[in-house]
Amino acid sequence: MGKPRENKKKPQREGRVVTVGKAESVPPGRGATVKLSDGTEVAVFNIDGTFHAIENFCPHKGYPLADSRLRGPFVECDWHGWMFDVRSGVCFRDKRCSVESYRVETEDGWIKLHV
Repeated sequence: MGKPRENKKKPQREGRVVTVGKAESVPPGRGATVKLSDGTEVAVFNIDGTFHAIENFCPHKGYPLADSRLRGPFVECDWHGWMFDVRSGVCFRDKRCSVESYRVETEDGWIKLHV
């Protein structure tokens, strides 16, 4: 396997909390792409009412993970089957290809992302 693809749309850690949308807009067992005001993106997933966020692009070929199949707490990239734990960002094919994870909380029905 070669070097993982760099994600140019990965949010940088800034120590801030961003309200990204209503919790009801991401049903259980689904993911959604969240575009932040600076043009970066994350994939937000709802696992049985608990929200998780990771980088949105697979480091293999750049497919958006929010558009991929969710299997419990794991997302499987639709292009080549790489799997990631949405709770931690760990890649099961090669840990060196893991993606960044972001803390998420909900407050009064709103999804809040810590970047």
